[in-house]
Amino acid sequence: MSFEEAYNEYLIYARKQHKKESFNTCTSIFKSRILPFFKDKILFDLTKKDVLNWTLEISNLNFSNNYNRNCYYTLFNFFEYCVEYLNFPKNYLKEIGKFKKKPGKKKSDFYNLKEFKKFIKYVDNEVYKQFFTFMFFTGTRPGETFALQFKDIENGYVSINKTLTSHNGREFDFPKSDSSMRMIKLDRKLKKDILNLKKLYVGCNNDYFVFGGRKPLAPTTVNRYKLKACQKANLRPITLHQFRHSHATLLVNNNILINEVAKRLGHSDVSITLNTYVHTDLMQEKRVYNTLNILRFNFFNTCTNIFKNFISLLKHFAMF
Repeated sequence: MSFEEAYNEYLIYARKQHKKESFNTCTSIFKSRILPFFKDKILFDLTKKDVLNWTLEISNLNFSNNYNRNCYYTLFNFFEYCVEYLNFPKNYLKEIGKFKKKPGKKKSDFYNLKEFKKFIKYVDNEVYKQFFTFMFFTGTRPGETFALQFKDIENGYVSINKTLTSHNGREFDFPKSDSSMRMIKLDRKLKKDILNLKKLYVGCNNDYFVFGGRKPLAPTTVNRYKLKACQKANLRPITLHQFRHSHATLLVNNNILINEVAKRLGHSDVSITLNTYVHTDLMQEKRVYNTLNILRFNFFNTCTNIFKNFISLLKHFAMF
C-alpha cells in the first residue's frame, strides 16, 4: 500500500472524527506539507529516518511554532490511525518528538477597559459598535459571534451552540469543543443594546443574525470598521480574537476567579486560560507593588514592636 492510498483511507475516518474546520485544516496541511514528501513512498517501507527527514524539512522552512505544531499532530494522528487499523509497526513521531520551539516572546495583545472605551467611541455604525462591544464583554470567539442569532438569547443569557466557518463559504458548524457549548450571562446594558438591534432590521425574527440581520456581517467589513476606528483613536489595532484576550484579562484583573473565567470562555482546562488568554497590564503590576509594600511595612512594624517590647522587658528586669 502506498502512502497516498493510506492517506485516502484515512480521510474517510478523519472526516467522521473532526469538525468541518478541523478536517479542512488537516487536508490542507497534508496536501501542502506532507503528501509532497511521502506520496511516492510505500507505507510499510517507511523508516524512522524517513520521518525524521520530514521533520527536518519542516523545521528548515521556518514556520511559526503554532504551524509546526499543527503539522506535527496532523501526521501524528495519521500514523496513529495506521498503527490501529492498518497494522503499521509504530508511530515514529512518538520517538522523534515534537518540533523544538523557537525562542522569542509570543506576540499577543489586548485592550484594557480605558483603551476599549477610546476605540469604541470611533465606531460610527451601531451594528458594528455592538459587535465589538459584545466580543469585549463576553469573550466569545469570532466565529461564535458571527453565528449568533436572536433565538440564542433568552432571559439575559446567550447560548453558544454553533460557530460560522470560513472554509468553502460560510456555514454553521459545532463549536470548537464540548466545553465550548455554554451559556453566557449578559450584563444589563449589553442585553438591552443587543435586543435593540432588532429594531434596525426590517422584518426581523428570531432566525435573524444578531450582527447582520438576514445574513451575518462579513469579516472583511468588520475588520475595515475596526481599522478605521483604531486610526481615529490613535490606537494600535488588535485582532478580533484578541478581543477575547481582552475580556479574559479584564475579568482576572477585577478579581474574578480563574476557573470562572475559563468556564465563561469555554475552556475545559484553566491552564489554557492562564497561559494563553490572560495578560498582565500596568494596573495589575501596581496592585502587586502595593500589596508587597503593605506586607513589608507590616512585617517591619511587627519586628520593630517586638524589639521595643523586648527592650522594655530588659529595662523592667534591670530595675530589680
